[in-house]
Amino acid sequence: MKNTLKARIESILGCDLKAKLEQPKDKNLAHYAMPVFVLAKELKKAPPQIATEIAEKLNSSANDDFSAEAVGGYVNFKLNAGFLNDFATKALKNPADFAKIKQEKPEKFYIEYISANPTGPLHIGHVRGAVYGDALARVAKHLGHEVRTEYYINDAGNQIDLLGLSMALRAKELAGEPVSYPEKYYRGEYIDELIPVIKESYGEQIFKGEAHLAQIAKDEVLKIIKKDLADNNIFIEHWASEKERYGELEETIAQLAKSEQMYKKDGKTFIASTKCGDDEDRVVVREDGRPTYLAGDIIYHRYKFEQGFDHYINIWGADHHGYIARLKAAIHFLGYDESKLEVILMQMVNLLKDAKPFKISKRNGTAILMSDIAAQIGSDALRYIFISKSANTPLEFDIDELKKTDSSNPVFYINYAHARVHQVRAKSSLSDESIVNADFSVLSPEGQNLAFNALNLNSTLEAALSKREIHKICEYLRTLAGDFHKFYNENKVLGSEHESTLLKLFELCALSIRTALGLLGIKAADVMGE
Repeated sequence: MKNTLKARIESILGCDLKAKLEQPKDKNLAHYAMPVFVLAKELKKAPPQIATEIAEKLNSSANDDFSAEAVGGYVNFKLNAGFLNDFATKALKNPADFAKIKQEKPEKFYIEYISANPTGPLHIGHVRGAVYGDALARVAKHLGHEVRTEYYINDAGNQIDLLGLSMALRAKELAGEPVSYPEKYYRGEYIDELIPVIKESYGEQIFKGEAHLAQIAKDEVLKIIKKDLADNNIFIEHWASEKERYGELEETIAQLAKSEQMYKKDGKTFIASTKCGDDEDRVVVREDGRPTYLAGDIIYHRYKFEQGFDHYINIWGADHHGYIARLKAAIHFLGYDESKLEVILMQMVNLLKDAKPFKISKRNGTAILMSDIAAQIGSDALRYIFISKSANTPLEFDIDELKKTDSSNPVFYINYAHARVHQVRAKSSLSDESIVNADFSVLSPEGQNLAFNALNLNSTLEAALSKREIHKICEYLRTLAGDFHKFYNENKVLGSEHESTLLKLFELCALSIRTALGLLGIKAADVMGE
């Protein structure tokens, strides 16, 4: 809609529009506003004069799409009912294409997220990145871009060996044998649940060989992780093994060496990452020839950058902040454009129940599991609440608040708007054709503003993707639902003179809500309680 308006303005003015169209908060003043200050130097005129001349030229043209008004150094645009109606009709006739864009040159996104060590079920620290990454990928695909999603499996480090040891010791303990656990080990009911599963497939002897057991246990934990994700409507396309890439260590080191930013000291091989903003140079190969954790990441990112994507997005926990500089340094030394790597840090989550800290899970032994939260509030609420705020701000919520059936619960409030449309439509005797072909010319200014808001999803999605601010979709949904409920309560629909037009407006709102929720991985409710 914004691009169409821009094209029509440029057609009337006979030039490319160098000034940008913005959206004022108050739609009663304008649907769009164009600041003309950027044109003042070129035209050698004061901004208010430029705005006045542009508005006069636009209004004097044979234009039925919008009206223009000069206000200071701005040109304000109000879209006419016919313009809104054309977009609404097209949307309702082609709902699957609503808010999509046919990109002339689609961008390529490589999104890696979650990547938790496969040593236990996903916990609350992983959920935020999981739903954020999934929603980001959905939005990018919806807007016509190419997307690859990936989970990087850290299956080559000491943590996997420790998983095997923990499993072997616990099996002995369950068999009544005395055991001595190390200071750090993996515990929780999931360990007890996996032991009989592994025993049935491989026999008791498997618990005598920790190395082989570790790999089997890792594979079983990955099954738990994949199930937890699937239960919350998250399906990652690719699963990359750290261990499988280690065969590329030698050629990766050779490529790094070409940068002449590597050196040896005390038998270790370092990269000079301080030259790229790191606080110290980093070891990539130990004295005994074993690669460090950083080396594994360098190998992996070398593999990724060879794929030729435009954006490489890593979604990490906030505690990985200090890791960014060293990884970008390595990418630079490999000869790639490190600016293509974006690291989005997920801040901490504080979960409450009855205004008190939510209790630790017994199944994991040390943290609250993703499955625990989903069992309490459902996958839809889990997905919504974990992306309802900016990724760079801490998130705190009380799970009991998400069980309420009033406006304080945003998931209920938004779904209730969609269900209301479904309910009132079911009671109407009008045909679908008569509703889709109804005319918005009889809509009140409030109705036209509601139509504009419903049609504005595309701009919201574009901004959410470009700024990596997926929470803006949640804000959009809350605002649209609020505007809809207000209009619904103030206007009689069934049996009214303009029933078809109002139903068309409501169907448009429902389409926007349904589409936006779908991009968050949530199915809109037709009836509350479903």
